[in-house]
This record gives sequence, structure tokens and C-alpha cells, in this order.
Amino acid sequence: MRLKQYQVDAFATRVFEGNPAAVCPLDSWLDDRLLQAIANENNLSETAFFVPTERGFHLRWFTPVAEVDLCGHATLATAHVLFEILGFPGKQIVFQTKSGELVVESEEGLLRMNFPARPPQLCSLPDALVDGLGRSPQEVWAANDYVAVFESEEIIRSIVPDFAMLQELDLRGVIVTAPGKDVDFVSRFFAPKIGIAEDPVTGAAHCELTPYWAQRLGKNTFEARQVSARGGRLSCQLQGNRVILAGQAVTFMVAEIDLGSQG
Repeated sequence: MRLKQYQVDAFATRVFEGNPAAVCPLDSWLDDRLLQAIANENNLSETAFFVPTERGFHLRWFTPVAEVDLCGHATLATAHVLFEILGFPGKQIVFQTKSGELVVESEEGLLRMNFPARPPQLCSLPDALVDGLGRSPQEVWAANDYVAVFESEEIIRSIVPDFAMLQELDLRGVIVTAPGKDVDFVSRFFAPKIGIAEDPVTGAAHCELTPYWAQRLGKNTFEARQVSARGGRLSCQLQGNRVILAGQAVTFMVAEIDLGSQG
């Protein structure tokens, strides 16, 4: 069996920036163990698999070690493959996912994703979080991940995490964020528990960051930058209980998976 696979840099305007994701179209679902093995072999933060449905596509995301219930950059990468490579004819793609129905629209060179908002709640400061980040944040919030708020972009860029310590935390990962110099806010995302030390650009994290910054800044539209080594820029908008994330993507590689020699 041979499968086509695409590697796409999401939230990027050129290759070698943004967040790389693998995208694998399927006619029907393979065994979950095989999907996980492919994601592990790719060793990217996410591998997306999709199959056609009557209304659109069923989409799933796998890190090298686990399936996750939401991934922004791999959704963006999948929409890019469908629109730009596979010739999807419409302007709107509907994905059925573990996080419900997700819609991606193509508009004036941007891909706009409609995701569920995940507002964080103020919480106590875990000792392991301080030890893992090497410094104490101003405050800590929690949703799917801890959101550690700091004073400046310089602090966010300077953090050198202890990933072993962060792996001991009870939530999925840790988002660190602060006001940006030339954008509304900056962030980084660490998730060693699910096999991602630092994710270059994280759409799902901005489903938590957007409502946080909306209540803090008193507005609903933002420009954001994830200041990882590769980096990436996102446009974010809070619409009720939804977050609209917009960005671009570029194709890095077209490949073929050969499953003929698996045991």
C-alpha cells in the first residue's frame, strides 16, 4: 500500500518558517495503531489524516505519541492541501473532528479557521510550573493548558524550559504570553507530555489566548506572534464562543509512504 503525504509549513509565507505539519489523505480509515505509527515516523508536532464524508471531511490529528482533539496548524495545512493541491472547488471546507465541526474558508489569500473558544480561568501557581519555566509569572490561568502571563516579550523569548519538570504538570501543556512590541501579544507553547517540547506555532493555544487577551485589552481582534525559533504570525478574532484564526501556508514537500514492508 502506498499513501500520498504532503508536508506543509503553516502560519508561514515561505518555507522554513511557521509550523510544519504532515497531511495524509485517505479513502477510508486505517487502524489507529498504523496512524499513530505514521505520525511517530514523521516525528513532526502533528500529522493530519482525513477521509471524505457527505458534508466535507473527517479530520484527525496525531502527535508522535498521541491523538489530540484540536490542532490549528495541521487544520490550516490540511485546508491548504485541499484548496491548493487537490483542487477543492468551493471556498469553504467543513471538517468533522473531535472538537466538533470546524469550518475553514479561503478568502483573499488567507485561510480563516473557525474554532471553539476555550477561555482560561485564573488559578493557583503550581510549583512545577515555576521550576519548569525558571521564573514566576505575574499570574497563571488554566484551560486545556496553563497560561502563564509575563511582563514583556523579552522575558518570553528568554525562557529556557526544564521539559522534564513541565511534563509533571497535570494539564496538556504550558503557554507563556506577554504583550508584544509590534503585535498585541506574543507567546510560546511547551507540551512535552504529548511529545512536543516546543511547538513552533500553535493554533489551539490561541483558542485560549484570544479570550484571555480580549478580556484584558477590551477588544476582540488581535495580531499575534508566536516567538519560537521558527516563529509565525496569526490574526485572531473572538466571535462569541468561537475564535477565528487566519494565516497562510506553503507546501514544502510532496512524498509517498510505502507500507508494503510493514510487519
